[in-house]
Amino acid sequence: MATSQRTIFVIGSSNTDMVVKSPRIPMPGETILGGEFMVFQGGKGANQAVAASRLGGSVTFVTSLGSDSFGDEALKGFQREGMDITFVTRHPSAATGVALISVDDQGRNSIVVAPGANAKLGAKEAINALESTRESKIILMQLEIPMDTIEKILKESSTGDIRILNPAPAAKIPLHWYPRIQIITPNETEASLLTGINVIDLKSATKSAEWFHEQGVQIVVITLGEKGAFVSDGKSRWMTASPQVHAIDSTAAGDCFNGALAVALAENKNLETAVQWACEAASISVTRMGAQVSMPLRKELKP
Repeated sequence: MATSQRTIFVIGSSNTDMVVKSPRIPMPGETILGGEFMVFQGGKGANQAVAASRLGGSVTFVTSLGSDSFGDEALKGFQREGMDITFVTRHPSAATGVALISVDDQGRNSIVVAPGANAKLGAKEAINALESTRESKIILMQLEIPMDTIEKILKESSTGDIRILNPAPAAKIPLHWYPRIQIITPNETEASLLTGINVIDLKSATKSAEWFHEQGVQIVVITLGEKGAFVSDGKSRWMTASPQVHAIDSTAAGDCFNGALAVALAENKNLETAVQWACEAASISVTRMGAQVSMPLRKELKP
């Protein structure tokens, strides 16, 4: 049962993940013999929506699926998770998105995505979803949907909403977006691409955060994998450690982190507590194979 005080609108992608485990990630032009093959429901938007729903969030998911068997299975999964799927659309002329994923023995991954119907998610559908409630809400987005759609959401969403952008996969975004983003959650690679500052340690993370603040972003959370997360709210900055675990698949760790962060903020937890909680959730997800199936339940986290 949802416990969050604000609705979380996750606007993003849905993919079918095809995963092969292998001793290592192949080099360009190289073919290696892998091991187990698995099919999971994925996509950054769907992963974050499932993570938030399992952790007690009241989630409305806005996405675009193809009218194919992959889309049918995805929709069944959303229904099982208990999220609001009123604004999930189906397209007869586009396939549901697909991700091809290699995972090595250390849990590291390499991913190629065919967006399919995700490229059809328009601003009209997203704005209609947001206008379904006048209450203040959390809006969580990623970069696996059209940039024009994200820009329209940033422009037309209510000033009382909390807009979280997870800038993944890594891509440059327009400077005029930043003043409309309350919270940005890049990893080291994404922060480096966006700011031009190579994020490798605390000093460079601080410089990167300062750059984001100068562009108008209120809160910067740079995720650092097993090291945890660096946080800056413009007045203070700190590191939040992640619990040490044996990782077997990091595919959806960032998505789990973002979904958990949205739930914590929807419940009015302070920022420090929210990031700690998100790190804990992500640390659980990496101990399991797959994307959505790896997301923890609320009862698995500390209160």
